Amino acid sequence: MKKLGLIGGIGPESTLIYYKKIVYGANKIVGKEFFPNITIESLNVFNVLNFCSEKKYDDLAHYILNGIENLVAAGCDVVSLTGNTPHIVFDVLEAKSPVPVVSIIKATCEEASRQGLKKVGLLGTRFTMEGDFFKKPFREKGIEVFAPDAKDLDYIAEKIAHELEHGIVTEETRSGFLQVIQNLIAKEGIEAVVLGCTELPLLFDGLALPIACLDTLEIHARALLVAMDLSA
Repeated sequence: MKKLGLIGGIGPESTLIYYKKIVYGANKIVGKEFFPNITIESLNVFNVLNFCSEKKYDDLAHYILNGIENLVAAGCDVVSLTGNTPHIVFDVLEAKSPVPVVSIIKATCEEASRQGLKKVGLLGTRFTMEGDFFKKPFREKGIEVFAPDAKDLDYIAEKIAHELEHGIVTEETRSGFLQVIQNLIAKEGIEAVVLGCTELPLLFDGLALPIACLDTLEIHARALLVAMDLSA
């Protein structure tokens, strides 16, 4: 089995979900008395968001690479990021990391393609929704990605930054996100919605959606179990 290293803290709430899904996922595969050895390097999500806001992508890559180097020093054979937004510098990280880095975007894109989807809506941080780094791999597979309109995009970005990154979940925000999805269905005819922020499962847990949902955290966690070469 390969040892997994997680760049966590981006944000803390999603890191907790990753840990549980991977630990208990491995336990289910290997056996009830098995739990995997994982190292977490916890960074500051607001440093990540500030680097993105100021377009300091070299600084962002350096910040994350330092974390990856610490994970490698701890004996990790494969690493991943517990957030979608820092994938804005994924190509640099992949090129410079001494061990494989498992992409959440690639895993989600492959799942969307497997499901035969052609039009999806994207919810995430402002940088994920406005940038091309998430959309490009989908476009290359013939899948259109639609972000919310300007007003809804501002609403989503604000709620992620000021509520979900702090673990705050309200029914009012749930209703607001559902309305954004309905707007995307009506305007763009999307077939599925991509939860492109790993804090979004906090909001959508147990919530019935009007269309299919691609939970990037869930999809990524499954890909990480495969990358760890687990076997029963």
